[in-house]
Amino acid sequence: MSTHKPSGGPSKGIPPPSRTTINNESLNTPRNARLKLTAACLVFLSVCFTWTFRSSPVTFFSANESHRVFSVKQQQDILGRCAAIRAEPGPPADFLVGRDKSDRFEPGTNATLIRNANIFTGEKNGTVFYRGDILMDKGIIRAIGDIPGRVIENTPNLTTVEANGAWVTPGLVDMHSHLGIVSSPIMSGAIDVDSAKGPILPWLRSVDGLNTHDEGYQLAMAGGVTTVQVLPGSENAIGGQSFFVKLRPTSERSAISMIVDPPNSLTGDSGWSAPNRWRHMKQACGENLRRYGNRMDTMWSFRFAYNEAKQIKAAQDLYCARAEAGRWDTLDYVFPDNLQWEILVDVLRGKISNHCYEAVDLDALVRLSNEFKFNIASIHHAAEAWLVPDLLKRMWGGIPTVALFATVYRFKRESYRGSEYAPRVLADEGIPVVMKSDHPVINSRYLANEAQQAHYFGLSESLALASITSTPATAAGLSHRIGVLQKGADADVVLWDSHPLQLGATPVKVWIDGILQIPVPAKDGQNVPVEVGKGKEGDRWGRVPSVPNWDKEREEALKWDGLPPLKGRSQAGLITFTNVKKVWKRTQEGTIEEFGNEGEGSGFAGNVVVLNGKIACVGQTCSSRAEGGQTIDLKGGSISPGLMSYGSLLGLGEIMGEPSTLDGEIPDAMANRVPKLLDDDGGLVRAMDALVFQTRDALTAYRSGVTLATSSLAKPIYLGDPSSRFLSGLSVAFRTGASHAMERGAILQNVVALHAVLGRNHPMAPGGTSVSTQLAALRRLLYGWESRDRETGYWFRKAAEGVIPLVIEVNSADIMASLLIMKADVEDRIGSRMRMVFSGAAEAHLLAHEISISQVGVILNPARPYPMVWDQRRILPGPPLTNDTALVVLLNEGVVVGLGVRSSWEARHARYDAKWASLESNGRIKEHQAYALVTTDLEKLLGVREIDEETADLVATEGGSIFDQSSKVVGVISPKRGFVDIFESQI
Repeated sequence: MSTHKPSGGPSKGIPPPSRTTINNESLNTPRNARLKLTAACLVFLSVCFTWTFRSSPVTFFSANESHRVFSVKQQQDILGRCAAIRAEPGPPADFLVGRDKSDRFEPGTNATLIRNANIFTGEKNGTVFYRGDILMDKGIIRAIGDIPGRVIENTPNLTTVEANGAWVTPGLVDMHSHLGIVSSPIMSGAIDVDSAKGPILPWLRSVDGLNTHDEGYQLAMAGGVTTVQVLPGSENAIGGQSFFVKLRPTSERSAISMIVDPPNSLTGDSGWSAPNRWRHMKQACGENLRRYGNRMDTMWSFRFAYNEAKQIKAAQDLYCARAEAGRWDTLDYVFPDNLQWEILVDVLRGKISNHCYEAVDLDALVRLSNEFKFNIASIHHAAEAWLVPDLLKRMWGGIPTVALFATVYRFKRESYRGSEYAPRVLADEGIPVVMKSDHPVINSRYLANEAQQAHYFGLSESLALASITSTPATAAGLSHRIGVLQKGADADVVLWDSHPLQLGATPVKVWIDGILQIPVPAKDGQNVPVEVGKGKEGDRWGRVPSVPNWDKEREEALKWDGLPPLKGRSQAGLITFTNVKKVWKRTQEGTIEEFGNEGEGSGFAGNVVVLNGKIACVGQTCSSRAEGGQTIDLKGGSISPGLMSYGSLLGLGEIMGEPSTLDGEIPDAMANRVPKLLDDDGGLVRAMDALVFQTRDALTAYRSGVTLATSSLAKPIYLGDPSSRFLSGLSVAFRTGASHAMERGAILQNVVALHAVLGRNHPMAPGGTSVSTQLAALRRLLYGWESRDRETGYWFRKAAEGVIPLVIEVNSADIMASLLIMKADVEDRIGSRMRMVFSGAAEAHLLAHEISISQVGVILNPARPYPMVWDQRRILPGPPLTNDTALVVLLNEGVVVGLGVRSSWEARHARYDAKWASLESNGRIKEHQAYALVTTDLEKLLGVREIDEETADLVATEGGSIFDQSSKVVGVISPKRGFVDIFESQI
């Protein structure tokens, strides 16, 4: 054995290529106390690259040829293995021909016939649509289209489902997920996503950590997702092997029984006659690997590892060449192989997937693939891929599929140039596009929404649907089984309540392997029907939604290398908006209502004339009164009050994952880390002092109709951020489109509310403050036991007296109950009425009546819940799992409710969050109520004052109302600032 230790210099850790094998026992590095799911942990290079290597001088060829004798069976086995390792991976050519039963079939499963459906098959790049029937039997699609009557009549135990023209698609395929290895609710004993044992770990397998009890499986199926690729994390250059997993519980209840086409290396099949199945492996590059060095270190680690695999492959090829030439006396009995590197040898003979963001990393990957002659099947995240399509085309072996987010960008430096236009740009270049969740970054349940957004920003209907069905299946080498509806394929099928690209499209039924998963069969046999799709009865819900034209914006984004100007052009004077279908205005009572004109038709405004940022005329006759100025055709669009965002750090930094662009950590009173200079035990700070204007997230939100934001420095405990603080300071309200703090009207209210964060410790950050201590501290502050001469004592007295709202970040119903009791006690002591608000509030529906009686408001944040941690485990998920949502339950009890977001990149989606909330209520929340969730009710809860007709911005949308997928924002009318901001497509 020989060992190699780093000797200093920029390429520490990996010695020059030699026949060596990494010694796992020497790879142990100190494990971090905290695990961040979305950011790499930075550790000094000299510590992290302390590796030890053991040489393995395996001799594969005989030094004494006269003593090598192989039996006939041994010779056949060796020749079979040699043929197998050179065979192209994939199913037999006749796999679908005559397939009458799935290997995943569960005995006792009835056959199912879906009649009269609009079918998207996924075939031919997503271009095949037709009206017909689907017959599922024995776990496969037995027939599809116009099915002969005799086939149906000869199918026993048949259940018939009448689709009545509803849409049917293949089960959705999520190509990038951590379901099962970041299980819900997250617990310290069930996080198996990254390893701290070194950057190169191809021998690890995600299936070895797959938790079969993850509550996320059922939620994902409720969104139509039937198969996911479970990938290791991205903090290792090679994180290990990934597997495609079907989400239904199996009768065996094991992890391996969930895997689609498990490779022979996993099943233990030592024979060489079985089909050579695809294998999948996770590689990563970029920021997340910083614990093991910089980009140069990463690429050297790749090159070292592939050189090891290359040598083994060469030895195998030579061994096989001699065997096939009959030179048995020159061979050793041991076939050239190595358990640590064997999958990399397969990579050199097959395909892998890769996590990468920036052009510099993509370029390095392309060079790596050409150096070692292997193809990369898919590149994930790839925020800058759309800027370098020609580079991707130079990948060895063919163009990779690119798996993208729709709008999850700018949260760290390497995603800063990501764009909503990327799917369309790549598709126009002939590069296959996949939309993925990276669950739990996005709840896998909402994978379809990623495709909906891609379609909204220009991706065609066929490619958008294919991006979550057939395209990922094809890239994974599994389209013979999943992602495509064809005879003989696995019976993974989704029946939708509307066109799958419609916002809020919800599965009515989901089958996996022909077994009904949604609706969820009750374990006690008492099935409670869940209503899905009420309010979507019109024909328009069955059609693909019309979307705006983004050609000009897309060209600008490319011209500016991913960072186009977002501000727009500010114009005073006269502007006339024509073809306006609706005008919504604020009333004196503080509500928002549709403006109608007497004698001019129901709700049809015609034209709107604006003079110096104020509406001067509304109606059909306005055009004759207006002379000069600019005219903007809204093409049936609307003018309505701007929306407000709350809950993220919007406006408090540019890149949330880049500390150099942020405010920094605020004082931690619970840990006694408050600067003496503040002379305040609580160390209370003001968000106003941290404001940064013109951030790209704020301007993107502004261009999406979000004209106001209330931001605080509160960070939820459940997100695992070590800078989460019990006392989170005072929030600020500002205009998202303002240029700087000194601009007129930029800061709407410098102190809005007082903020606190309560909850149990994050599972990967033990040792935090106990809940009982948090409550005791809050009680003391509200009792007034802190001096009012200090900032903390002063503002908590104001909160106790009801002068300003106390917004508490809390998710557990048990902690909320304690807070309600505390509120009553404080009010009884000082004779006040506190304005308490619960933000987050995942379990608030369990106390809806008590919250209402206590006159406490609720901000549901995020708008659609997910049980990330223990405090959030009792969510009310809504259709198709439950009839009610938390929002419906709270509103029914008379609770004032608003909607919030967690990340600043999400602020742009306020209009669709409100619309979606209305849609999943099954018609119980009307449009004006949805509007209030992100305007007047949110303002009321937060204590934002003086927003009226004279100060509120108005948003002009082209092609529909602010809630329609057919519309886009083309301008913001600002009476307070005296001008209209006009956006790119109108300039």
